[in-house]
Amino acid sequence: MGLFNGLVISKGKVAPFIATLATMTILRGLALVFSNGSPITGFDSELFSMLGGGYVAGLVPVPVVWMLILFAGFWFLLKKTVFGRHLYATGGNEEAARLSGVKVDRVKLWVYTASGAMSAMAGVVLTSRLNSAQPTAGTGYELDAIAAVVLGGTSLSGGRGWIFGTLIGALLIGVLNNGLNLLGVSSFYQQVIKGAVILLAVLLDRSNKK
Repeated sequence: MGLFNGLVISKGKVAPFIATLATMTILRGLALVFSNGSPITGFDSELFSMLGGGYVAGLVPVPVVWMLILFAGFWFLLKKTVFGRHLYATGGNEEAARLSGVKVDRVKLWVYTASGAMSAMAGVVLTSRLNSAQPTAGTGYELDAIAAVVLGGTSLSGGRGWIFGTLIGALLIGVLNNGLNLLGVSSFYQQVIKGAVILLAVLLDRSNKK
């Protein structure tokens, strides 16, 4: 589905926000159709349970190990490879990148494919942790993702950002969510607070860009 998004955006020239919003809506509907709106249970595999709920050496949660491995891999990709440079160039100025010889459409295809693969992996880990596949799981996570990358210093206009910042942003959002839950803040107000954090982060990004 990530590859499909990439094709729609790069070849169909559809705005990324519209394309991903449309496919998100389609896939959420298909998840409800496939599951008939009910959770799917009965995952009895120990290996599958380890993916989201196991520990390495009895201390480190397996999802943390996955995160660190992927973090290191994407850091190397962005900082030490030609593709990483092309990715920043495409985000900063697509037309200038194309005129410089960067195959912009190919970069987009790989980026959206990787994004889809990481989303799928997150879904598998979440299913393993819950020991059930919830058709509505992950609803609202897109806002957490946006907040994490913006708080981490990634520019919404493209061309600027670093993966260490994204990791810090994700940790901040996790701490915020857990802190609000521990304080007993209503889930309604939690949405208000997270929306305000995203808005503030975007305003700071615009201010820094100026």
